[in-house]
Amino acid sequence: MEIRIVPFAQLHLDPVIQLSLRAWEPVFDSLREALDPAVFSAFYPDWRQVQRDDVTEACTSPDHDTWVALADDAVVGFVDMTRVDPVLAQIHMIAVDPSYQGRGIGRRLTEFAVERMRATGASVAMVQTGGDPGHALARHTYEAAGFRLFPATQYFKKL
Repeated sequence: MEIRIVPFAQLHLDPVIQLSLRAWEPVFDSLREALDPAVFSAFYPDWRQVQRDDVTEACTSPDHDTWVALADDAVVGFVDMTRVDPVLAQIHMIAVDPSYQGRGIGRRLTEFAVERMRATGASVAMVQTGGDPGHALARHTYEAAGFRLFPATQYFKKL
């Protein structure tokens, strides 16, 4: 299977949204279990709509650099990057369609993003993910691509 990584175009938006919903469903299930129910509901009253809106914003923002992975012209993954400051660039979003996971596409997208960041003059790449079980595949992908964990702690309380 040949994978091509191409710049995001408007025609990719709906396929990217749909694959992100499929890819992140287990993540949101895990978050629902990990967070206090009131906190989860405050963040994600309708996680699918929040996800649609977030992906649309990222893919169409002039401040973001989005690329899609194609297999036989079908969108099977995407990566969205943004520059945080002159030194730091961030992988903002990345997903691979569940039916294509486990084939190295996530790692290729991650490595592609790092090379794009380097080409724009960034000297540090960052990606954030959750420590819950739903993000285990993401953590594995980032570690395999050479990212090192910086422990951080966040606490949430519903007001």
